[in-house]
Amino acid sequence: MAVQGSQRRLLGSLNSTPTAIPQLGLAANQTGARCLEVSISDGLFLSLGLVSLVENALVVATIAKNRNLHSPMYCFICCLALSDLLVSGSNVLETAVILLLEAGALVARAAVLQQLDNVIDVITCSSMLSSLCFLGAIAVDRYISIFYALRYHSIVTLPRARRAVAAIWVASVVFSTLFIAYYDHVAVLLCLVVFFLAMLVLMAVLYVHMLAWACQHAQGIARLHKRQRPVHQGFGLKGAVTLTILLGIFFLCWGPFFLHLTLIVLCPEHPTCGCIFKNFNLFLALIICNAIIDPLIYAFHSQELRRTLKEVLTCSW
Repeated sequence: MAVQGSQRRLLGSLNSTPTAIPQLGLAANQTGARCLEVSISDGLFLSLGLVSLVENALVVATIAKNRNLHSPMYCFICCLALSDLLVSGSNVLETAVILLLEAGALVARAAVLQQLDNVIDVITCSSMLSSLCFLGAIAVDRYISIFYALRYHSIVTLPRARRAVAAIWVASVVFSTLFIAYYDHVAVLLCLVVFFLAMLVLMAVLYVHMLAWACQHAQGIARLHKRQRPVHQGFGLKGAVTLTILLGIFFLCWGPFFLHLTLIVLCPEHPTCGCIFKNFNLFLALIICNAIIDPLIYAFHSQELRRTLKEVLTCSW
């Protein structure tokens, strides 16, 4: 938990930029070129983290409360919320410790801070990796429910879902530990970038295929009612907009961080890349924003979940 300037964020060892100023403006890089830098204040980090923490905690509590939601699909959604909760919680913890250290309200030895930093980094990295995995798992689950509807309950069983969840968590912890230990190795960074691209391609292929099938199905129904073009075009447009929003948010929130990792490999000393490195904290903030958006996309659209959420909020246990 390095506590100077913009390097105090988790995974800050990836960012070799000087202290950021608390405003949007042009900052000079090491070569004197002018760069657009967006500085994220501690207050904003805390606010985003707390909102995400509360929101995802509500999702986990809601699914845990309602036995009707104890299905494989909601198991993956609950684990996604738990991953996002850990991302937010580790951010809140780190930012709070940093503020206490800067205010002089907390005194700790460097060795203790280093151990705490390593623990928080592993939690953050593992929860980020698991979050990506559960986004992919949700896409696969939805794909099977559509294209193998009659066999869905025999293919996607709760024990299999639990084993998949356990495998994802174990793999995430192991690989995040390796990432923290060998963050300065090119192979590790490339593996992370390839993993992100694989998840992006997987989600894009599955959701596009589902959209194409849904449009074809709507077209078949329209033919039966002799209303082919209006229904098909309207349904296709709505599906395309939904798909664009889903994949667009995923790419917008996660893409900059993995672009950062890619540029570390390709051009660590180039002035233009240096300008991008200056916005490392912004990229982390976007991931936290994704943790806020995920429940809106994957959880709160369910009527059953919303009804149970009201009971949780009113303490009707």
